[in-house]
Amino acid sequence: MSTSPIVRVAGLDVFYGKSQILFDVGLELKQGQTLALLGRNGAGKSTTMKAIAGVAPPRRGTVEVAGTNVAGRPPHVIARTGIGFVPEDRQIFPEHTVEENLEIGAKKGPNGQDEWSLKRVFEVFPLLEPLRYRMGGRLSGGEQQMLAIARTLMGNPVVLLLDEPSEGLAPIVVARIGELLKTLRKTGATTLIAEQNMHFCLGVADDAVVIDKGAIVYRDTISGLKANEEVRRRYLAM
Repeated sequence: MSTSPIVRVAGLDVFYGKSQILFDVGLELKQGQTLALLGRNGAGKSTTMKAIAGVAPPRRGTVEVAGTNVAGRPPHVIARTGIGFVPEDRQIFPEHTVEENLEIGAKKGPNGQDEWSLKRVFEVFPLLEPLRYRMGGRLSGGEQQMLAIARTLMGNPVVLLLDEPSEGLAPIVVARIGELLKTLRKTGATTLIAEQNMHFCLGVADDAVVIDKGAIVYRDTISGLKANEEVRRRYLAM
């Protein structure tokens, strides 16, 4: 794993209208790292992801991707730098087939990377291949989540942002998504996961950042967080 961050967020302030949502948020993500951004509902996880992806432009602060500050740039420009964003609501195309959804997301990475093809996606996501001609709107929640991740990977991102990938899914499907993310981790993928579910992240992430009321309050390895009962009780207990 490289010691130089591929994504560096610093001093991020984000407002929705007059309401400030993020306060001086900062985090770093290194090549090949899986980082969990943990917090209760409403803590600021999704807004952090949207700020990095350009969907919620910050009023102050920087978002550096491979050393270039992209804060405030349009989402499509940030996507071309290698940021792949899987939103909480998935946003698949319901009137298109699985294969068409994947083809819509296909593009080369910022340096001409072309590692993800339909063939590779179906190898890594074997449950999607039998569904390749099914309309996206007829998929289950778990299948839609897998499709949303696979479609983003078809864009050959440098960094994958996953917003609440386990939310609303049955436990057996959550376990399946977890195994998928472990597989991606073994391929060297660089991933930031926003989650309420710490237990989901235990076997998936390397490190953890905890956000509360729009500010980062804790940083450690995922095993260090698991051992810190006070932090878990104060910031993550439901």
